[in-house]
Amino acid sequence: MPTAQPSPEWAWIDGRFVPWGECVLHARAQAIMTGASVFEGIRAYWNAGHEELYVFRLNDHFERLAASMKIMRMKQAVTPEIAAASVELLRRNGFRGDVHYMPVAYVGFGEGYGAQTPPVQEGFFITAVAKPQSPSLENGLNVCVSSWQRISDNVMPPRVKAAANYQNSRFALLEARTNGYDYAIFLNASGKVSEAPGACIFVVRGDQVCTPPVTAGILESITRSTLIQLFKERVGRPVIEREIDRTELYVADEVFLCGTGMEVTPVVSVDHVGVGSSRPGRLTKEIQHLYFQIARGEDTTMDHWRTPVYAPVRV
Repeated sequence: MPTAQPSPEWAWIDGRFVPWGECVLHARAQAIMTGASVFEGIRAYWNAGHEELYVFRLNDHFERLAASMKIMRMKQAVTPEIAAASVELLRRNGFRGDVHYMPVAYVGFGEGYGAQTPPVQEGFFITAVAKPQSPSLENGLNVCVSSWQRISDNVMPPRVKAAANYQNSRFALLEARTNGYDYAIFLNASGKVSEAPGACIFVVRGDQVCTPPVTAGILESITRSTLIQLFKERVGRPVIEREIDRTELYVADEVFLCGTGMEVTPVVSVDHVGVGSSRPGRLTKEIQHLYFQIARGEDTTMDHWRTPVYAPVRV
């Protein structure tokens, strides 16, 4: 069992830094009653040698948050001040280790407190917690193909990072863990591989590295785009974006999942069928190592992807 982390001291809501326990919404807010909120999950990585905490791809995350809000017809704006407040929150909490934090744009009350009435209140809050790395990064995951289908763009668009969309993921994870698996993989309405709960998927077959396209019912993942760029520029293997069949997972040489929360995690079996040698593969370990070296600032390239918390802020 992972060790429970103490609650941080500070959160941020609607322009104010508040004690952790005071970052609350009313129980009748539409964000609570109907899941009317969109959010980002952002990582910050501690570099002990630098005595610095680096936020990874801060501006890209806030750009995606703005896109989610636009699709959801939310009227408030994502401002540079909110991005700066998110960095200041990490500083105020004094984190000296890896962090996961979430800026959330929410809908409050509608007229008459109804679920579908026009919203009269919107707002933002940000919370941050310590997030040590998972043993799965080294050991890998045993996953299943879920019986639950991935939501589609004309139902609940996966392109929107909306809280309500994650009920789809919850169903898949409950099923997987009830049946003894670590995690799940979705198929989309066309029966093709889509993504995993909160994570995109990459498949290595021979000399090809493949991933489903953004039209396959996936979130337009920042980690996915990071890895596509690194595979091309640093590994010398351009990624092929194409449809992937379920059975390709069984005959793949390597499979791995990626996401801000998932990071770069190997898959060692699918439906009890071993992936490759049933151990994390060479390319998976190579791209995982490169990803962490860049995110932590050990590799000093891609400096524009990192925002230091304790040095002067760049947002």
